[in-house]
Amino acid sequence: MSDEKQLSLFDLPVNDDSEEVLTSAQTNFIPKDAKIPIPAGTYLSMTQLAKHCNECYRCELGASRTHAVVGRGNLQANLMIIGEAPGQHEDETGLPFVGRSGQLLEKILASVGFNSEQDIYICNINKCRPPENRVPTPQEIAACKPYLLEQIRLVDPKVILLTGATSVKALTGNKSAISKIRGTWIEWEGRLCMPIFHPSYLLRNPSQEKGSPKWLMWQDIQAVRAKLDEL
Repeated sequence: MSDEKQLSLFDLPVNDDSEEVLTSAQTNFIPKDAKIPIPAGTYLSMTQLAKHCNECYRCELGASRTHAVVGRGNLQANLMIIGEAPGQHEDETGLPFVGRSGQLLEKILASVGFNSEQDIYICNINKCRPPENRVPTPQEIAACKPYLLEQIRLVDPKVILLTGATSVKALTGNKSAISKIRGTWIEWEGRLCMPIFHPSYLLRNPSQEKGSPKWLMWQDIQAVRAKLDEL
């Protein structure tokens, strides 16, 4: 699916009958061909989107999932965090970031006064777990990206945190190494995005010395807190 088609999901119909137009788009049909975009405004709620994700087979990952992992948190949050794809714990529970990485993420957020259920909406690029927790393929990312774009439209966050290089590339197309772009603001579709290290990377690099990944994450999360307070 081209970026042009994916980004067209933001172009909602605007007329006096917009509510009727959106309602008419609600259907149990999900295009099984990942080259066919899911129309903008297909979902009036995250509940509808979650239902479709759990019935989706736009890529091969749908055949092996236990649960589609759609998201959790405040549906009107100013801050959205986007991860890569579910792991085993997430697949079993249907909730993103609930394993060791998620526990660390909670501590990082709490360190600057964020409550994950009240202040943040958390989701992933892909809604189904890749086998052995491998990186999603470009085809799998393309098949699932329309759901993510609809989530962004529904939540309408002011700031988006992208955890890890896969998330950055999947949403913005930026292929830079995460070590080079973490902590920098990227404007995408009129929103402020910041690439950050994935919590799993921090678990593998526990040092808190100046210049270490954990130390850099602390700088980044403080910058995010300051930006949201400013906005």
